[in-house]
Amino acid sequence: MLTLVKNLKTKKSLKKRNWFMKRSVLTAVCCAIIFSGTVVAQENTATQVKIELDQVVALALEQNYDVKLYKSYQEQAATDDKYSVGVLLPVINATGSRIWNSTDQRQVLANDSVTQRKGVRSNSLNGTLQLTWTLFDGAKMFATRARLSEIEQQGELNVKGQMVNTIAQVVNNYYNVVRQEQQLRAIVLQMSVSEERVKLADRRLQVGTGAKPELLQAKVDLNAQRTAVLQQQTIIQQLKDQLNGLVNMQLPAVYNVADTIIIDLDLKEEEIATNIENTNFSLLSYKKSIDVAAFALRERHGERYPVINFTSAYTYSHSINSLVINNFTPLDNRNNGFNYGLTLNMPILNGFNNRRNIQQARILVERQTILYNQQKNLVDVGVKNAFVNYDNAKKVLLIEEENILVARENLFISLESFKRGVATFIELRTAQQSLADAYNRLINARYLAKIAETELLRLNSGLLK
Repeated sequence: MLTLVKNLKTKKSLKKRNWFMKRSVLTAVCCAIIFSGTVVAQENTATQVKIELDQVVALALEQNYDVKLYKSYQEQAATDDKYSVGVLLPVINATGSRIWNSTDQRQVLANDSVTQRKGVRSNSLNGTLQLTWTLFDGAKMFATRARLSEIEQQGELNVKGQMVNTIAQVVNNYYNVVRQEQQLRAIVLQMSVSEERVKLADRRLQVGTGAKPELLQAKVDLNAQRTAVLQQQTIIQQLKDQLNGLVNMQLPAVYNVADTIIIDLDLKEEEIATNIENTNFSLLSYKKSIDVAAFALRERHGERYPVINFTSAYTYSHSINSLVINNFTPLDNRNNGFNYGLTLNMPILNGFNNRRNIQQARILVERQTILYNQQKNLVDVGVKNAFVNYDNAKKVLLIEEENILVARENLFISLESFKRGVATFIELRTAQQSLADAYNRLINARYLAKIAETELLRLNSGLLK
């Protein structure tokens, strides 16, 4: 009798221990499947290269076509600025010619005498070296050079702005891949639960305590999740290809990404919004557009003033005639020498073109100012909206991280209760769906928080720092 009691106690103890072991194992499996990158397709990932976000960003800044285009525009503007010193230098031109002639000549003089020659040959050599140097043009030359310098600086700002936008694209795309892979692992977890449901439903049907619709529904759910896995793998591959496209296909054909979404939860709205007009590259570029238009206005004002040029030229000419009809015509004639002086070009009336050009340039300055203020307003609103999204995403994230623990425990309890015949099939399926929904919300909350963080850093150009 004592032996029987001991055996019963031992069985109860073992049963209780097994229950706790199963609970611990299930919890560990849930955590590992969702937050580890080595559970799904472990046999394939062993040969795949893991690509970090910093590597993709570095490649994008070198290989992205949009960045290359803006760099090309900037190089073009830099070339114009480099050679803008030419507006301060004189213009020197040289011309030359060498001509051979063969002519027939006939002359009738006043005394009715006639003189004629056939095949008269001559040749001439001419050359001119001319210099023109603008000494004063109403300071237009200085305004032109300053305008080109501002355009070159604006090109640099546009390159940096495109770099920031490209980095934001890379970050969002990279973590979208991470998000979808987490979603894939969540589906795999649901598959493991559905497989357990199929086994339990089949076992209950065999012993006569279950119904066949429960088994069929469990199989339907399992097959739906298998289909979802295939669809999710397609989405992941498409996103990886899009990410590879951002870096001009420089990533390996098959690669892995990180398994977690890293979020900075300490951003402050004041730090982002303060002095944003001096950190946002888009605003700085618009401000440069105002400066460019202002220097263009100065150029138009300069056209109202007289232009004073210093000119100088050296000329050389040499002609040789084999025969001449007129005895006073030289057989050999050579001239060379130089000249210099000043020229003045005073605009008096040209159809009011100068006045019209000045008014148009002034309107352009005003329009660029309006565009800057409009962009400043958009950036300010963007910061406020992004921070609202960021703050709400953080709150949702805290709720969902707590909720996922509740959903896991609920599923485990429902599964164990179903095994003991306490819970119904519907209760187990509801708990399973609740966990799936909780994972979806948690994964999306993390991704949306990252998107909001990235947008805030994009607006104040923090991504490039």
